[in-house]
Amino acid sequence: MCTVEKVGLPYASDQMASKKSEKTSRWYFGGLASAGAAYCTHPLDLLKVLYQTDIRNNVSMLQLSREIIRDDGITALYSGVTAAVLRQLTYSTTRFAIYEIGKQSEYGKDSGFLGRIIMAAIGGTVGGFVGSPADLINVRMQNDVKLPPEQRRNYKNAIDGIIRVWREEGFRRLFAGASSATARSVFMTIGQLTFYDQAKLTLFETGYFTDNIGTHFLASVIAGGIATTMTQPIDVVKTVMMNAKPGEFSSIGAILRHISKLGPVGFFKGFVPRFIRLGPHTVLTFIFLEQLRINFGVLKSQ
Repeated sequence: MCTVEKVGLPYASDQMASKKSEKTSRWYFGGLASAGAAYCTHPLDLLKVLYQTDIRNNVSMLQLSREIIRDDGITALYSGVTAAVLRQLTYSTTRFAIYEIGKQSEYGKDSGFLGRIIMAAIGGTVGGFVGSPADLINVRMQNDVKLPPEQRRNYKNAIDGIIRVWREEGFRRLFAGASSATARSVFMTIGQLTFYDQAKLTLFETGYFTDNIGTHFLASVIAGGIATTMTQPIDVVKTVMMNAKPGEFSSIGAILRHISKLGPVGFFKGFVPRFIRLGPHTVLTFIFLEQLRINFGVLKSQ
């Protein structure tokens, strides 16, 4: 297994960093790492969205994948990938940048776990709002593959989708579901960034782990599981809201009633496929981020 050079712990305490030098992240590394991870895991994200919007109780993730490949070919599993990448370049660039800048500030250096939660919440709030238009297009492009050809929106790419929504439905429609997307982003950022930081620090403190890919993998799996659990109900609401046609639901209450028809389990529908997607996405994001920081980060003298 490849070993990462110990040049600094991007999401661990300063006490665990090198005494001589430390590399810190550039503000845009989080977005690049997340975009790369999103491209790799996009088929899993597509299946998660289709599973959440499917009203059948007995459908499985495997059955959905078979239906998609049968009807539209294997390339359909990458429907909406341009929107997924654009979303990460807006949403994740913003939330990682705010979190990283906050950690590197005088306040952030001594903030502790609670302080990192606050910084993650701020980053998630801004990032969730900024990324809402791309998130909307992402959900719609992914959902297109299960609609009859005459009902498909057929956006050429993410930019085409944003322009068409603006022209056909108005600018405000681009932010449909922004409230739920922002709430989800807050909990996602806390679950991923803060708990990755804490999990990694805890692993180092046991004395059995060093700064290598194995440690990064374990810490990111823990963070991915926590983030999935924290955000699942919000993600279901967001997916239904963004995929709805104009006027289909009169309020957030109508959406909640629609989901609750399946019972409490409706709010956790797609948990397993979502974790199957979010777990690898979280792992790849932090592995990519660690490598970007190690190879291209800013060297700070101690």
